[in-house]
Amino acid sequence: MAKTTHKPTEPTFESALERLEQIVGEMEGDKLPLEELLGRYEEGTRLVKVCQERLTSAEKRIELITKNAAGGASLVEFDPTSTPAAAEPSPRQAPVKRPPADDEVSLF
Repeated sequence: MAKTTHKPTEPTFESALERLEQIVGEMEGDKLPLEELLGRYEEGTRLVKVCQERLTSAEKRIELITKNAAGGASLVEFDPTSTPAAAEPSPRQAPVKRPPADDEVSLF
């Protein structure tokens, strides 16, 4: 099972999203005093940031799933300081150079 990388004090994506939905409902209700409304807005912006970070992390992990030489899937552990293997060209992706035919003109 994959390790979670979020801080223990931060909510999970699901709990942050649920709380955001509650905050939106409260703010749309027109029953909150201005100070509480501002407090909910601040809390909501923090939760949006948490959700965005979680989604970005999930996207990066998905990008790291690559096909290995045998055609099976392999998962490479995410390291934010390194270049993802998916971004590096594989030998199969390299263009094949062939000599020009007699009637072809080649600049390279």
